[in-house]
Amino acid sequence: MADLITPRALADSLAGHPPPVVLDVRWRLGGPSARADHAARRVPGAAFVDLDTELAAPAGPGAPRGRHPLPEPERLQEALRRVGVHDSSTVVVYDDADGSVAARAWWLLRWAGFAADRVAILDGGFAAWLAEGCSAAGDDVPAGEAAPEPAREQGTVVVRPGGMPVLDADAAAGLARTGVLLDARAAARYRGETEPVDPRAGHIPGARNAPSAGNAGQDGRWLPPDELAARFRAAGADGAGPVGAYCGSGVTASSLVFALERAGLTPVDAPAALYPGSWSEWSADPDRPAATGESP
Repeated sequence: MADLITPRALADSLAGHPPPVVLDVRWRLGGPSARADHAARRVPGAAFVDLDTELAAPAGPGAPRGRHPLPEPERLQEALRRVGVHDSSTVVVYDDADGSVAARAWWLLRWAGFAADRVAILDGGFAAWLAEGCSAAGDDVPAGEAAPEPAREQGTVVVRPGGMPVLDADAAAGLARTGVLLDARAAARYRGETEPVDPRAGHIPGARNAPSAGNAGQDGRWLPPDELAARFRAAGADGAGPVGAYCGSGVTASSLVFALERAGLTPVDAPAALYPGSWSEWSADPDRPAATGESP
């Protein structure tokens, strides 16, 4: 089962030795950067890691690889070493939304070679941390001033890509025909009624809709495994065959990979595959067909 950690459990872990490395991956669609939010208030000891520049490669003109391509292993390794990650580290990641951005960081760490039991998502994110009365770095700093960053030792982690399965466009098209390919975008985008970001509206022919927003409750905490399992079975992913996921740019689809594992529908050693290029890559290729409407 995919790992979640509660705020109280994380607070206890931070008092232990060695404490986990905590990564703040808060992000704003369209900007501005959440780095200022991190500077003002954060989980004590957390380091900020930027989705656009460290957890993704540059998109490039026309986004031929999608809007958030996988980072080069060397760049990801540099970012993880900067915040003190070692091969032996346990890492906790959090955002301040529905956990989807944290799931991207979780996925990348697994892809980079971290075992499932050494990477966790803070359930409910930073909002849950505050709601449970946990102290935040910055609480004792005058308004408008940044909380001092702690000194960090340089990490020694070695990124070994390949720990999670990845699909390219052709493999995604094939899986949509022969297995289950889940589209994590909102239903209106899946149906092709609106497309605010990418070149064309619609979805990959054969894909089924399972919006990532449905993975969490109104409080931002992940749904229980049985509720997630029921949701995915209704979308056609019952654990009987191969499954993959995509979204707009390859970020929120990571939360489907996490949720499928949490639901027990994919084993830890055979997780769902991620199509990193996602709709932003697919729709930029005029030779790729686009389906619209409710049906796959």
